[in-house]
Amino acid sequence: MTTFGFIGLGAMGKPMARHLVQRGLAVTVFDSNAAAVDDLAGLGAARGATVREVAENAEVVMACLPTPDIVEQVAIGAGGIAGAGAVKVFVDHSTTGPTVARKLAAVLQAHGIQALDAPLAGGVAGAEAGALTVMVSGHAGAFELARPALEAYGRNVSHLGEQPGLGQTLKLVNNMIAGSALVTAAEAVLFGVKAGIPAHAILQVLSKSATARGFAVETLLADKVLSRRFDFGFRMDLMRKDMRLVLSEAEAVGAPMFASAVVKQFFDAAVADGGANDDMTRVVQQIEKLAGATIGATGCQA
Repeated sequence: MTTFGFIGLGAMGKPMARHLVQRGLAVTVFDSNAAAVDDLAGLGAARGATVREVAENAEVVMACLPTPDIVEQVAIGAGGIAGAGAVKVFVDHSTTGPTVARKLAAVLQAHGIQALDAPLAGGVAGAEAGALTVMVSGHAGAFELARPALEAYGRNVSHLGEQPGLGQTLKLVNNMIAGSALVTAAEAVLFGVKAGIPAHAILQVLSKSATARGFAVETLLADKVLSRRFDFGFRMDLMRKDMRLVLSEAEAVGAPMFASAVVKQFFDAAVADGGANDDMTRVVQQIEKLAGATIGATGCQA
């Protein structure tokens, strides 16, 4: 039976690793947070004391980490996965961008390890439910070896091709659309609120509109913002990081990003206001400040 490793037991990684254990897969886990490792060990996972120890005990090692520099350190840094004896496939579920994915693939291949970039969509709720979308690119044989793990927490697992970085590119497309839709939908709803329509009435109608309904309206605004919970489960600084990656990678291939560049500035402003660790949905408060109105269950004090 293929052995698996999982590095990074945060808000996404912990439930993903839990699904591996519950599926009956042999998995060794590691995180700098010892309590998270304890929780998984209590369910039946093996403990890895270090990244290298995980890679010495698993043929397929998955990582779900917050930033590209941490991913590089884990994959090809000192004491990282490169050079470990057992590992054959490294699966990166982080959002790093295609440039980093191609770099990791080249370095790891020199060590006899196939790299798959496999970023995710679906958020914490999708990870908890085992219903993530997994966008994978890389060696087809490596994909098949990793498939039992990917399907343990992914409801929609797609292999986009063998070219490294395709999965990362699609994830950036996904997040740019999500962030842009949130900002533009919030602007539009606040226009309606300022004109005298209660926010809850606007969102109720839009959620049934064939042309305006969608994730930004029905989930982000109608649920997370209207309630003022702001608890989608994805940090502001991570969304801003993804948008910076989008603009950089788009420039590299010559794709225009005029509207997206403006959207990123709302997230820049939210981070500058001290909201780096806030939920990404709090970016709406930047627009509320400009409008002098709020999207709330009781309407607006404009």
